Formats: sequence, C-alpha cells, structure tokens
Amino acid sequence: MSKTSGGAMANRTLIDQAAECLDNGGVVFLPTDTVFGLAVRPDRPEAVARLFALKARPAQRNLPVMVSSKAQLEAIGAEVNERVERLMNSPFCPGPLSIALGLDRDASPDWLAGRDEIAFRMPDDRFLLDLLDTAGPLLVTSANRHGMGTLGSVEAALAQLEGKPDMVIDGRECGSVPSTLVNCRFAPPKIERVGAVSPEALEEYFN
Repeated sequence: MSKTSGGAMANRTLIDQAAECLDNGGVVFLPTDTVFGLAVRPDRPEAVARLFALKARPAQRNLPVMVSSKAQLEAIGAEVNERVERLMNSPFCPGPLSIALGLDRDASPDWLAGRDEIAFRMPDDRFLLDLLDTAGPLLVTSANRHGMGTLGSVEAALAQLEGKPDMVIDGRECGSVPSTLVNCRFAPPKIERVGAVSPEALEEYFN
C-alpha cells in the first residue's frame, strides 16, 4: 500500500499516480466532497471484487459510478431523461447528489451487463474531476465497512476496512454525511436515501 499526502489536491503527478494504480487494478482510498471513498476501475473485475471484500459488502449490492461529465455518463449507455436533466442542472450537481437512472443495455459496456439502472454522481471537487477525466468513470463507494457509519478521519476510516487499499490519498478530513440519492426512473423522482441535500431543497426540481 502506498500512502500519498494530498497537499495541493489538483496535483498532476498525484492524479497520474492514482490513474496508474487504478489502471493496474488497484483500489484507491481518497477524500471526496462528501465522505471518504474507495475507487476502482469498473472494467477491472479483480479490483471490484477486492473493493467488496474491503467493505465486507454483499456482492449483490451494486456500486455507484462517479463521472466528470454528461458525455461520460452517456458513453456508458445511461438514459438521461428530462427528470435527470433537471437535477443535473440544479445547484446540487456537481455536488452531494446521486442520481439513479436507466441503462440502454445495447449501449452499455460489459461491466454493466445484467443491470437495468445505475446511480451516478458528479463530485464538486477539482481533484476528483481531473482524475475522472484522466481515468474515465470510476466505481466509487464510501470507505466504510458495510452497515457501519462513515468516519471523518483517514486513520479511523482505514481501521474499519477488511484489509488495506493499494493507494491512500490523504491531506484533509471529510464529513460523515453521504450524498442524497434520487431515483429518476420514477415520475416524480423518488428519494431513496436522504443525505447532504434535503428533500425540501429538491422539491422544486421534481415537478
């Protein structure tokens, strides 16, 4: 496991190191604009399996994807309907809002085989956006043991995991409140997890 200090978070060298680690099938622990996360390339099955093991997460529970742009989202076959567009144009995206939407199976990559929907988020974080531009869409989930709360310090978060990630990016603490998850396959959209964005703040974007 390599441990790297974030420092100036938009550091090109650090982004390249993280992208290389991910490309080689590694699991990267990193701060996000909400909670600490674990990231892997979705087309690296062994890395995905290790991520599940680190979290002791049931394999049947699908992982969300993090993207830097609408173009990345559409490239994986995501069906961006009017409800999704409205939320993507809200003040909460990029930001602490996760959106579930349908998938076009004919346009989706192999790593999405068998799935009808996926949740995505665009982070409000320059380092993460640059990493996503470099590495492509990533599976990113909170860095906590399944069923346990998220922790705000690197040491506490790492201690909760079942093993060690391949690279740790630190440099700052994170919050303990995850993103709010909205499923846009329903009309009106359905809030499936209340997090950093309140239902009241989202109400005007549902009509």
